[in-house]
Amino acid sequence: MKRTASRRSFLKAVSTGVAALSISASSYARIVGANDRISIGVIGCGRRGLYAHMPGLQKYSDSENVEITAVCDPWRTHREEAAAKVNEWYGRPARQFVTYRDLVALDDIDAVMIASCDHQHTTHLEAAAKAKKDTYCEKPLAMELENLKRAVDAVKANKIVCQIGTQGRSRSVSTGCRELFKTGALGNVSRVEQRRNGIRPYWYTRLADVKERDVEWKEFLMDRPMRPFSAEQFTGWYGYRDFSAGPVPGFASHFIDLMNYIVGSEFPTSVVAHGGVFTWKDEHEFTCPDQVEATWIYPEGFMVSYTTNFGNSSGRIFRIYGDRGIIDLTDWNAPTVSRDGAIHQSDLSKEPRPVEPVETPDHFLDWLQCIRCRKTCNAW
Repeated sequence: MKRTASRRSFLKAVSTGVAALSISASSYARIVGANDRISIGVIGCGRRGLYAHMPGLQKYSDSENVEITAVCDPWRTHREEAAAKVNEWYGRPARQFVTYRDLVALDDIDAVMIASCDHQHTTHLEAAAKAKKDTYCEKPLAMELENLKRAVDAVKANKIVCQIGTQGRSRSVSTGCRELFKTGALGNVSRVEQRRNGIRPYWYTRLADVKERDVEWKEFLMDRPMRPFSAEQFTGWYGYRDFSAGPVPGFASHFIDLMNYIVGSEFPTSVVAHGGVFTWKDEHEFTCPDQVEATWIYPEGFMVSYTTNFGNSSGRIFRIYGDRGIIDLTDWNAPTVSRDGAIHQSDLSKEPRPVEPVETPDHFLDWLQCIRCRKTCNAW
């Protein structure tokens, strides 16, 4: 972390008692930076930001010397809730901003966490990178290829530490699966599949009554075409194709990333996907599919498939199939391994056995540690 001349001068003055009576807010923030505390700004204070990012980081406040000092969201209610939570944790409220531009312009912010809407991720990431702020950015990273390229180029050009929010790979049980796979116990993999089903699409749970006066509507829309304010589109944005592409980038991105992490694959040679709204046709007129199926072929010689059925919640599964056994991750917290279905001789147990976890820093801790040591994060 940089120590500017003004910081050094200020600390010297404090040590001699000269400046003890004139500590402004900005001066205080610089003292924190000079003491190696990481000052964090949060862009997007909805459910993911407020209930995952912020508490996930706050638990490392002492051990990693980190503090949330600014929050940003176009909805006043979310901003105020986030600022109040910061006040509860740190004894002072965070500074509140409507636009990301004001937050990334702060000299005393060292890093930002982006938990905004899918269509906003690349804009926020590019701006943070150009401001030289280390960044944690939620998935899916992009909806358009050109926006993705600009954001990634900005990250590389400005040499920031960046973590993408596919946190499944930073779990001890996931690393345990990876180490087990490396032993060759499963033999040759033929197929990896996940069926992630539910009673109804997850965007229904986000719908809320919002007043137009409390929202900066243009800040939410960003580069999307202007339209009259809609509380349904603002809160249920997961269900509209202008702002999200549905379950494949929403859910399957976790599945594909974790699969890649465990089996060591990288890029598929082909992919095909189909979907549509077949069950949940109602007054909300959601455009993201409630039924999807996607299939990838990998050059290593296996097929990967993902399906979502939001018309019936049964049949959920996540398995890696080899000719000598399977890893079953249907319960992500307790994966098992067995020789179930093996077509060749196997040393694996007939009955499912727990996969031995391997100690791994969680996703937020990995990011904070990489900010300190300037290494590449687990998901970049």
